Amino acid sequence: MSTEPRRFSLDQWQDPSRFAVRLAPAVFVWLWSTGFIGAKYGLPYAEPFTLLLYRMLATLVLLALVAGWMKSRWPSAKEAAHTAITGLLVHGCYLGGVFYAIQDGMPAGLTALVVGLQPLVTAVAAVIVLREAIAMRQWFGLVLGLVGVSLVLLEKMGGTAQVASFPLWTLLWAVIALIGISIGTVYQKRFCQGVELVPGAFIQYCAAACLFAAGAFAFETRVVSWDVQLLLAMGWLVLGLSVGAILLLMQLIRRGAASQVASLFYLVPPVTALQAYILFDERLGALALCGGLFSILGVALVVVKRAR
Repeated sequence: MSTEPRRFSLDQWQDPSRFAVRLAPAVFVWLWSTGFIGAKYGLPYAEPFTLLLYRMLATLVLLALVAGWMKSRWPSAKEAAHTAITGLLVHGCYLGGVFYAIQDGMPAGLTALVVGLQPLVTAVAAVIVLREAIAMRQWFGLVLGLVGVSLVLLEKMGGTAQVASFPLWTLLWAVIALIGISIGTVYQKRFCQGVELVPGAFIQYCAAACLFAAGAFAFETRVVSWDVQLLLAMGWLVLGLSVGAILLLMQLIRRGAASQVASLFYLVPPVTALQAYILFDERLGALALCGGLFSILGVALVVVKRAR
């Protein structure tokens, strides 16, 4: 066997497909981090389930056109049922929980902190359900990422005084979001591997739309103030998040281990903090910067394979 060291080839980076695979996690983190900003701009003009219902309907129209143009293969009845369950978890529970937690007065930073437990919950579920082997180095990375998220959000919250400004039962919405996105990630990896991305996303959004429609008609007035700010926020939530980020997430889950993909969510709070600094001039202190570095290091320990 040759012991000659592996040489670096420029072709590896000139190949567009390989470059896209390497760039995909960074693009996903940036897209996902804009979700809280879109929700902040849109919620003043519509109630959570109503806003999410319109978002799902607009996304379904767009995905139907894309699926028809691509002549996509639709899944079997059994695959469609599993895909619908994934949609209820990843979109219905997660988005509904996050939007209602913020609507009911829970600080966005604290909401993100609760949902930031997702990589740990997903890793445990992946070990139990998928029998994924997670090395001690990766467990350490998951915990380190959680510490980083906590440091970033601790500074953004400015202490714990905000906890008393909302009913404690509101925390249940954030927990629902956490459980939904965690179990949904593992369920997608276990049961929906053979489903094409666009038809799969269409079925997921159909299931989520039914859930949001039931919630909107049962608990909300369904009154919408069609302001320009709402239309711009809705456009980004549909194109950037519901189409771009979700399709990219499904592709990442298909290519990698569920626990490794979930660890990317640790990078969302630091990236969100950076965008808040650029858009709203929210300063980043030493605590947030250290937290961002911890999150990056934690993700690196989880997703980077140890060289043999």
